[in-house]
Amino acid sequence: MRRICLILMLSLSPLSAGGNDVPQWHANDGQLILHGVPEIPAALVERIRHYQNARSARFLDWSPDGKAMYIRTQFGDVSQVHRVDAAGGTRRQLTWFPEPLGQVTRRTLGRELAITMDEGGGEQDQILLFDTATGAARGLTDGQWRNRLLRWSRDGRLLAFQSTRRNGRSNDLWLMDPNHPDRAELLLEAPAGSWYGPAGFSENGRYLLVQQFLGVDDSRIHVLNLQDRTVRLVAGNPESPSANRAVTFDRRNEGFFFITNARGRAAELAWQSLEPDSPPQFLTPGIGWDVTDFALSDDGRRGAFVTNEDGISRLYLLDTRRGSYGKVNHIPLGVISGLGFNPDNRHLALTLSTSRTPSDVYVLELGRRPESARSLTRWTFSEVGGLDVRAFVEPQLTHYPTFDLRGEQRRMVPAFVYRPPGRGPHPVIIHVHGGPEAQYRPSFSMRTQLWIAELGAAVIAPNVRGSTGYDLEYLALDNDYRREDAVRDIGALLDWIAEQPDLDENRVAIHGASYGGYLVLASAVHYSDRLRAGVDMVGISNFVSFLENTEDYRRPFRRYEYGDERDPEMRAFLERISPLNNVERINIPLLVVQGRNDPRVPASESEQIVQALRDRDQPVWYIEALNEGHGYDRKENRIIYEQATLLFLRQFLLN
Repeated sequence: MRRICLILMLSLSPLSAGGNDVPQWHANDGQLILHGVPEIPAALVERIRHYQNARSARFLDWSPDGKAMYIRTQFGDVSQVHRVDAAGGTRRQLTWFPEPLGQVTRRTLGRELAITMDEGGGEQDQILLFDTATGAARGLTDGQWRNRLLRWSRDGRLLAFQSTRRNGRSNDLWLMDPNHPDRAELLLEAPAGSWYGPAGFSENGRYLLVQQFLGVDDSRIHVLNLQDRTVRLVAGNPESPSANRAVTFDRRNEGFFFITNARGRAAELAWQSLEPDSPPQFLTPGIGWDVTDFALSDDGRRGAFVTNEDGISRLYLLDTRRGSYGKVNHIPLGVISGLGFNPDNRHLALTLSTSRTPSDVYVLELGRRPESARSLTRWTFSEVGGLDVRAFVEPQLTHYPTFDLRGEQRRMVPAFVYRPPGRGPHPVIIHVHGGPEAQYRPSFSMRTQLWIAELGAAVIAPNVRGSTGYDLEYLALDNDYRREDAVRDIGALLDWIAEQPDLDENRVAIHGASYGGYLVLASAVHYSDRLRAGVDMVGISNFVSFLENTEDYRRPFRRYEYGDERDPEMRAFLERISPLNNVERINIPLLVVQGRNDPRVPASESEQIVQALRDRDQPVWYIEALNEGHGYDRKENRIIYEQATLLFLRQFLLN
């Protein structure tokens, strides 16, 4: 399956160390290149293969008659669409594309699926229309531009989407009749520094709910009249920015549902009338946690929403007419996503991932009252490579003190701690999430369980400042000139580790991807004396070169988060804190992993830090996939990356 060429390549590597040639070898028909990485021992490959054959399943949509469902799962190299006809039934594969699938959404009232798919991880997504009965697929876009955020009209005749086809960089709003894709119409041109995307059509087809995004703390909602093309701002205020996420129109053509933090508290579910100047009605004022997801039944009487309560998902059912809601108490603790009501309005599908079980699809039978529920049935049973899930470790949520104060008290940073069995002291792997506008949540991670079992390591996943899921103050604490305060949160975690009798402060490694990769490199700059090793996947090594080279359609949003490199003062600051310009302070071995086609963090970010480390004779392994982008979606590449990571941590963390 791996198709590995195990012959070490004696040709010169484009990356050299101190003038010496770096040995490299290729795998997966030459698509994966490993520079300076030792050959993976066959015994290690065999030992962990069970962990690398775990699967997951995610809910996509119900079939038109509601008797079956479409799910996403992976049996081969990339994920595909499967059909499941009953709880525990066979997963029948429908699509056989060579690339991973992006968004998948069923045509309203029909059997066709609209699918986005890129090539080689480059994120230039194209739209396909796939017939689930015949297996036929036809392209709706020309292959040149980035297309995403698909929304069908309620009658299934029209498809709204976001595209850069106007000039290659602006994320505009478009409308298409799939029977005449060459006549697609530009509805709204996105102003510089923002994007437009469709959120949903009204029941009568007259209006389109439009999302506008400027930044993580400034997003607005508009209503576009499709008859006269007039646009009206209905949520969000340029004078007092807030985050507002459009979800869907109601079924009575009277208003729409959205999620907002406009009142300066946790994100709330709200409904707002289409009547001009109507105030929103806040539906979840007493919960106090962010609402993260909402779905509405076809008849409009029922709603379902999910909250994020310190990283754990809670599911609620809503009576949309009375405004009352109730918590569903018999859902296992984990992370919930992908809500979808059955056309019968009596069943709700959801995807659930726990710390011990992979993502799988469940169906909740609903009660007579819209806010009541009955039984929960598991529809898919994803394999875990034959391993005993009872042996998997569950995390503990803790909070450790960091360097600054909140009021008169030391600020606390939340973290999930996975402790292996035994007294220790255990080596430690710190895993930092990307984003930075993201949050680590305790969903299933076979990688974490592998590290615990094979390395005997504790795994700690902190949500350093800048993470979402808490409050607006915490979200903004790493902005602009406070960027390295997030790195100081890692330093505070190292202090906390030193105080734990079951953790070994002398054996600590750090792992992260994307922005988490930057934190790996920055931590290596500041804490090489307290770390053993680091694994950086698609990380930023220099903020200035990153901002200058990331794709045009992303650049304004990244400037909003990190600062504008065109401003001389900000440019000097970004240069000063960039790991590439402090490489002489990195004194730990690094494993750097990159996709050649990454449009977000270009491959040059990894190449330049690897070259700089080799020029100083610092030990560095480098893995590059020619057919990947921002992360590894292909199983054959992911398998070798995970094997190399385990070998690296064995050598440099455990020593």
